[in-house]
Amino acid sequence: MANDNARRIMNFPAIRPCESVALTSLLSSMINLGHKICGYKSRTLFANKKNARSSILLIESLLVFLEEIRNEGSMVGDSLVLSLSELYWVFQKVHFLLEDCTRVDARLLMLVNSEKVSNHLRVLIRAIALAMDVMSLAGLDVDIEVIELVDLVRTRARKATVEFERVDRRFVRKVLLIVNKFERGIAPESRDLRRILEHLGIRSWNECNREVKFLESEMSKECLTSDKRDLGLLSSLMAFLIYCRCILFEDIDSVKSDFQQRDGGFSSEMIQGLNSDDFNCPITLEIMTDPVTISTGQTYDRLSILKWFRSGNRTCPKTGERLMYTDLVQNLALKQLVTQYCSEKRIPFSETDVRNHGIVKSSIAGAGSLAAAQAMSLLAKYLAGRLAVGTIQEQQKAAYEIRLLTKSSSFNWTCCVEVGETIPSLLNLLCLGNPAAQENAMAALLNLSKYPKTNQLVAGNGGLNLVVDVLNEGLKPEARQHAAGALFYLSSVENNKREIGKMTGSISGLMNLLRDGSDRAKKNALLTIFVLLMCPENHSKFLESGLVPLLKNMLTNSEREELTTHSLATLSTLSEKLDGSMAIIHSGTLPIIIQIFNSSTSKPAEEYCVSLLLSLCINAGTYTVPFFIKNSSLMESLYSTLTSGTTHSSKKASSLLRILHAFDENVSDSSIASGTSQEQVVTAW
Repeated sequence: MANDNARRIMNFPAIRPCESVALTSLLSSMINLGHKICGYKSRTLFANKKNARSSILLIESLLVFLEEIRNEGSMVGDSLVLSLSELYWVFQKVHFLLEDCTRVDARLLMLVNSEKVSNHLRVLIRAIALAMDVMSLAGLDVDIEVIELVDLVRTRARKATVEFERVDRRFVRKVLLIVNKFERGIAPESRDLRRILEHLGIRSWNECNREVKFLESEMSKECLTSDKRDLGLLSSLMAFLIYCRCILFEDIDSVKSDFQQRDGGFSSEMIQGLNSDDFNCPITLEIMTDPVTISTGQTYDRLSILKWFRSGNRTCPKTGERLMYTDLVQNLALKQLVTQYCSEKRIPFSETDVRNHGIVKSSIAGAGSLAAAQAMSLLAKYLAGRLAVGTIQEQQKAAYEIRLLTKSSSFNWTCCVEVGETIPSLLNLLCLGNPAAQENAMAALLNLSKYPKTNQLVAGNGGLNLVVDVLNEGLKPEARQHAAGALFYLSSVENNKREIGKMTGSISGLMNLLRDGSDRAKKNALLTIFVLLMCPENHSKFLESGLVPLLKNMLTNSEREELTTHSLATLSTLSEKLDGSMAIIHSGTLPIIIQIFNSSTSKPAEEYCVSLLLSLCINAGTYTVPFFIKNSSLMESLYSTLTSGTTHSSKKASSLLRILHAFDENVSDSSIASGTSQEQVVTAW
């Protein structure tokens, strides 16, 4: 049996047993599979209820015959083995179908595919009838009752009528009518939406959101196919469910996700003791939505490591080990743990997120279908209205929905921003004194600030000051973290760099995050500081605020490679000016930089180190050049970078070596002329 976690829904990779398979093994496998199929009698079916139960009853009857053969150990002929092999193949197909029909996260998709499922079941029951027709019972030492049962199953399989069930047909029509309304820009009636969800047993926000996440996963897989023929349908169904999630459910409930109810889940006590930083990808420092393991045993988010490989890198980003092959193995255990942790901690988590597989490409291109585009436009207006005139609970819910919608799709950004009231209303939520509302509004603004038009709207509505206020006085650490991230995108506008640098509390707030924030907050702060330093007026302000000692502390104490790299990048920018170079030297950071350069396997870290060392030589050579020449390990690392580094780092290393060689030659000439040893000259210099 194929791993169901690795296959797409409505995909049935059944395999036929080999010709040399032992009869006992074949019978045992069939009986085990038959019992699994019969186990679906106790599970809820959301479509094809009659057809599925008829198939289960048919196989249940066959189990009696199969167990009788196994118990008696009768001699059987080739025709019977051939029939059993065919039945085993059918059993697999039926099992896959029933697994899909009972999935609690795929109810809508299976409803829409119910006619296709009924056609599959019809073909499979006919295959059972055919296998039974050619089955020879001659020579079998079994009771007459068993033979009569086989005849009965054969007759029932021949006469079985499997058709598109009337109730499924009716609700499929209702779904398609609503999709058609979306395409025409018409908002459907809430009661029509509610009837469909009630039929599917979707009664809570979490259950609806689980369906959305499943469809996102299917869309990401569809984007990897060549024809992408189902992408439009999947997009429309996902838009249907998102619309229902936002319109019908007032409360975001805390129902346990289905994986927690399955065997093999992790205990709540274990989850409570974990730190979300443990689930971050070493490359992006973001929570891994699709963790995969490479040949070195290190785990990364799939899209991050693929981007690393596509950039021409054939090394492990964390260990630097050169890879013989770049195969990825999905880490299902970690994925389950991450999902459960996010659910229990109420951390917004989208299985495909902006990073997963290829869904980003479809999001950038558009909504995926006309129905999805129009539904999102209608929903953006609805949510903007809730933000503007709703109760505090309705405003908080609307902000949370916008936060989710804008996390992964540029099309959703556009829809929300184009509704003029969205940005001012989110800014107003920052000041209401409600921790959850402030956090969700700030996170939504962070997502929306990636869209250029948002910068104008935020600045035009006094939003820069409000974001800086949250950076310093946010009611939750997460809100302050999101504020730093929003400032990073808002600083992409040149005027905003200057304005943010002038604001009281902007620099000190970022410094406080660097000092006391979580790793992700530190990352946001570092990125924002890096961008703000591009404005010359901010350079001295950060130096006066003690940025260099904080960065030194980051280099010394941080275990996150990405934080080390961002710290080096910021120091490299500071070192481009004389006062920055002197601050780095006087802080005692230079030996730490050299140690990292000598030991790091990260190409970005290596590049920033070389740039830093070169700037220090140019701006403060009197202090640095003699120290570098005396450091033999540094010289070895520079030569190594010259031959195996990136193009940029190799050029920097070459320039730095020329400076050091020139100084070395001058010292040698001076020592010969004066009769003083080179070591004495270097020490005195």
